[in-house]
Amino acid sequence: MTDCVLYEVRESAIALITLNRPERRNAISLEVREKLREAFVAFERDPALRVAILTGAGDQAFCAGMDLKEAAERKLQVTPPIPILGDTLRVTKPVIAAVNGHTYAAGWLLAQMCDLCIAADSAKFGITEAKVGRGFPWAVPLLDMIPQRVALELLMTGRTITARRAYEIGFVNAVVPAAELVPAALAMAREIIANAPLTVAAAKEMVATQAEMGRSAALRWARQMFEDKVYNSEDAIEGPRAFKEKRKPVWKGR
Repeated sequence: MTDCVLYEVRESAIALITLNRPERRNAISLEVREKLREAFVAFERDPALRVAILTGAGDQAFCAGMDLKEAAERKLQVTPPIPILGDTLRVTKPVIAAVNGHTYAAGWLLAQMCDLCIAADSAKFGITEAKVGRGFPWAVPLLDMIPQRVALELLMTGRTITARRAYEIGFVNAVVPAAELVPAALAMAREIIANAPLTVAAAKEMVATQAEMGRSAALRWARQMFEDKVYNSEDAIEGPRAFKEKRKPVWKGR
């Protein structure tokens, strides 16, 4: 990885991916797009890694969105796609956003595409494209995450909201002091890692798939999916056995 995106392994099973352009408020350049994709591909391909954490360098910004200076210099209109988890890039394992500062426009997208989100109490969120004449087709899934009128307010006004407000509308899972942000994300990652990996993966797949289906179809699909991928696994036997024997389960992921 180049310096604009840092990739490191923590505690043998956690990938920490860091946007590393603090002098540009971690804005998304063409190079960041490429390196961010490489980072998530590396995470997905490594069987030892169970959870990824996406954060930003510095204490000012998680990501201020597209690098508008670069866009102006290159006269970019339709920009190359950002690697969007669940859309342009398939990642089957959990990803946690650790939002450490201003999170605007495409920065909101990065937080939105993660499965879970923890924010520093100093973080600010905004979908600001309307202020600079850009668009937000990626915001369609947001309508399944927050109320419609709140979404329209954010999209049409371009105003920013606090981390506490983002928590109140259900966009953020937890708000913590800035100094505790990465430790809190690591703690959540450990909770996930302690659980059966097949069940965790199935939970992510179920939530993503139901958005594409009606209620009845999603229920039928989920029953079959859990039978195929979870119930008929070695881990499904190991879990109750470990409970009976009063020990921690040894998950095999099969």
